[in-house]
Amino acid sequence: MRALQATLSFSAELRPTARGIRAAIFDVDGVLTDGGLFISEAGETLKAFNALDGHGLKLLAKGGITPIVITGRDSPAVRRRLKDLGLVHAVFGAHDKLAAAEPLLASLGLDWPELAVMGDDWPDLPLMLRAGFACAPPNAHAEVRAIAHHVTALHGGHGAARECCDLLLWATGRYEALLRGHLETLDTTSSGATS
Repeated sequence: MRALQATLSFSAELRPTARGIRAAIFDVDGVLTDGGLFISEAGETLKAFNALDGHGLKLLAKGGITPIVITGRDSPAVRRRLKDLGLVHAVFGAHDKLAAAEPLLASLGLDWPELAVMGDDWPDLPLMLRAGFACAPPNAHAEVRAIAHHVTALHGGHGAARECCDLLLWATGRYEALLRGHLETLDTTSSGATS
């Protein structure tokens, strides 16, 4: 078997800012999806998720960084996706994301400097301005991109969340160990579920 060396790298300037992160909040529309909403005649909302993002969220949890979702909408599609990924910390239908985040952070024993936030629009700004590390996809609103520590190369719904997850794992020194762990097995659960 050939040796595997991690090739992923980010600007060294990001490491001090992202090094102490213990949890990360992700928005859904525009971050975990491309922001498009498909609404059926029956009123059911359909969303497209990216498998790279899903695996990134699972890796984040495996690397000791708690993934959290706070979204302004609530839909069966989002609930199903988060359940499939094993994410247990989520707030749905949050019109005031700051009010939704504060009790959740208190219950997890987290302070804002230990938190990363990835958002794309104005409702995410109160979280991003308080977080220790803020990330945005390039399809985010200009005001959101302006305050982000990192704007991903990939767009929301197309691997942007995975890039953020990889960056956090890289900054905390866990990325390479997780990569090497995949040489032994891709699945540590008995269900065989994938991202």
